[in-house]
Amino acid sequence: MMNDAAGSVPSAAEAALAADDSPMGAAARWAVELLTAPGLATEDALAGRFVPSFPFGLGGGFTQRLREWREKGPFTVEAYEPVAHKGWVTLGGGGTRHLLSLTLDSSGLLRLLTFQPETVVPEVGSWDEVEDLLRTAGVEHSVLAARLDPAGPVVLHESAADLPMPTGSVYKLFLLRALLVAIDEGRVSWDDEVTLTPELRSLPTGDMQELADGTRVSVRETTHKMIVLSDNTAADLVTDLLGRDEVERALGPAGHHDPSLMRPFLTSHEVFELGWGDPERRAEWARRDEAGRRALLAEVAGPIEVGIGDLGETVHQLGLDWHMDAHDVLRALDGLRQDSERDSTGVVEEILTAYPGIPVDRDRWSRVYFKAGSSPGVMTFCWLVQDRAGDAWAVVLRQAAAEQKLIGDGVFLRGVGRRIIESGLLAAGPGGPGSSAGSPAR
Repeated sequence: MMNDAAGSVPSAAEAALAADDSPMGAAARWAVELLTAPGLATEDALAGRFVPSFPFGLGGGFTQRLREWREKGPFTVEAYEPVAHKGWVTLGGGGTRHLLSLTLDSSGLLRLLTFQPETVVPEVGSWDEVEDLLRTAGVEHSVLAARLDPAGPVVLHESAADLPMPTGSVYKLFLLRALLVAIDEGRVSWDDEVTLTPELRSLPTGDMQELADGTRVSVRETTHKMIVLSDNTAADLVTDLLGRDEVERALGPAGHHDPSLMRPFLTSHEVFELGWGDPERRAEWARRDEAGRRALLAEVAGPIEVGIGDLGETVHQLGLDWHMDAHDVLRALDGLRQDSERDSTGVVEEILTAYPGIPVDRDRWSRVYFKAGSSPGVMTFCWLVQDRAGDAWAVVLRQAAAEQKLIGDGVFLRGVGRRIIESGLLAAGPGGPGSSAGSPAR
């Protein structure tokens, strides 16, 4: 594919890409060919490869973007890393390495395809180096790393961990814990079904918003998509199934230190409509107390009117997000580990381990939970990792800013998390290099 010279031997990265027979491997090879084939792909060749709501749209706009990408070549494949429904291909060419990033929906269609200069995250050997990497003008950041001992979490390092911050879709961990209570009590089963209606349709991420009205989906599949694909419509369907009141009652037991920060508990549909719909209604939301905000929710209860293209300015400062501190996230992760160990069906563990967020060393890590959350000006990544000996750790990284461009697309923050997990910092224990730690997590 890349080495056309007679007798040339593919690189290890090229061989790995060629050998991947998964839907991601097929999509990644096709995407690389878009950049390396002799001629520019026709619109007919592009059709059928992308979800209908592909952000760039197909046709002239994407063709021009593709033409600009190709001008940065010629390219060689220098790294290929597939992780479930996401994949990253590092391409060398023109003196600059670029990262081709792909996200697939559950049917194997491309939901996102981006191409940008490679973001290099240096290795870290101390927590001070982690803090230096994250220190950016105009960006508030928080780090929490803890060992999950039987007697309770022990902090290895923390910065601003007690500060409530917007976390985007990480709220879905709390929603999952609320659902598991209902399942444990026999009020809901994995085989029950939810029904998509116009009022429950949200915006991506995910793909359930593209289902036809009246489509029925099992609770198991809906929950899987809510966590693995971070499907917003799936989350709203689960919220509707349980009821807002029940979710709010579950927040404290699920690990949130101050559930009032999450009341009224918002659906993604409501955040989109209030955040990027009528500006007067958005201003009214910022002025009202909890009771007034609950009344305002009735005004956005119909079919969603905003689209992905309407998202722009940040709104998390107005309370239009899901606020929690890093210890809340840690407790939700650890609580889900305990939920999984009580679940004799194995469904909970399958859902939580289906997407680790980063390539992981399976010889070292027997269990990896991951959840990401983002919205304009918000980025959160969190992991629970457990080694072969049964020792477990949690890592929570958060960023918030008044402008999305200060944070970027999350590639850097994800890379910092990967560096932490690959380093020896977690195993070093309290008081490790550059640590501000040693106390039990609260």
